[in-house]
Amino acid sequence: MPKLNTMPKKMRAMLLSKLGPVESNPLKLTEIDRHEITNPKEVLVKIEACGVCHSQLHSIEGDWEDIGIPPTLPTVPGHEVVGKIVEIGNDVTKFKVGERVGITPLLGSCLDCQYCNEGKEYLCENMDVTGESLKGGYTEYITVSEEFATKVPDTMKPEYAAPLFCAGITAYKAVKAAEPKKNKKIAVFGIGGVGHMAIQFAKIEGCEVSGVSRKEKHLDVAKKLGADNVFVYSSNQEQFLQDLNEKYGLFDAAIVFAPVDQVTDTAIKSIKKGGTVVIATVGKIPNFLAFEEKTIRGTLIGSRKDMEDVIKISDEHNLEVVTESFPLEQANEVLIRLKNSEINARAVLIP
Repeated sequence: MPKLNTMPKKMRAMLLSKLGPVESNPLKLTEIDRHEITNPKEVLVKIEACGVCHSQLHSIEGDWEDIGIPPTLPTVPGHEVVGKIVEIGNDVTKFKVGERVGITPLLGSCLDCQYCNEGKEYLCENMDVTGESLKGGYTEYITVSEEFATKVPDTMKPEYAAPLFCAGITAYKAVKAAEPKKNKKIAVFGIGGVGHMAIQFAKIEGCEVSGVSRKEKHLDVAKKLGADNVFVYSSNQEQFLQDLNEKYGLFDAAIVFAPVDQVTDTAIKSIKKGGTVVIATVGKIPNFLAFEEKTIRGTLIGSRKDMEDVIKISDEHNLEVVTESFPLEQANEVLIRLKNSEINARAVLIP
């Protein structure tokens, strides 16, 4: 079992033992047993960076407890992980010690059901989710099957690559679901850690892209990244839609990343008849008029093949990933800033 030199038996982790508001510092810096390879197809990864997803905020505060997230406590959050392989199982063939890899929220699946056989392993009923057990990214080491690790180029910095493994693949999959094509008018509602990447993926496809956000600073990011138009979102839906129609017209498609039902409702009403709304967040679908022949789609991360495509496209097109880096032990402070919309795009924790 090839591996690097002697490794510690323990590792630092930001452990969640009790759900609660992030202001109460629910994550505790704790020493726990370092993960060890238990399957000959696994690799042991020394984590270099882990992105901080907005969904972790909802999970830690108990907003999603009624749908079973997180399923167990204690847990180590974090599901967009990049690091170097320091040990490989005896049957590993895809990777070598010293290579950089990334892990998405999809830590594993059965690889044998209909969904897995169709390349939709993210829909598998028996999938394992990164960051919903002690196998999360807010720590120093993690094990993963070689089938669910993705190669990251050595030239790609870990703090750049980490957000691609959740925010990046989510944005990419949502843009694909909107059926992009040259000059298609696509709006992105919510310009945060995911939305700023969606703008770029849509521009790569030749779309005319509009960014929609409550905050001017987020719209500034959208413009910097190539958005053709930006619109300040208003909770006064009637006024927002009237201004949109007068200044620009309705969109062909809209992608929603903001987890607010009213935003989804506004997005549905902002597209033309026959248009498409892609919902890439957790929320309810408001009522809409069926005779307008609008299509509403939900998306959930993406496949292993999608992740390979994200890395390739990001590398070839120099996709800009806007990040702020923080030491691991500041995870609570980062989540508070995220909750207060004080992070421009994606925060990244460095062990």
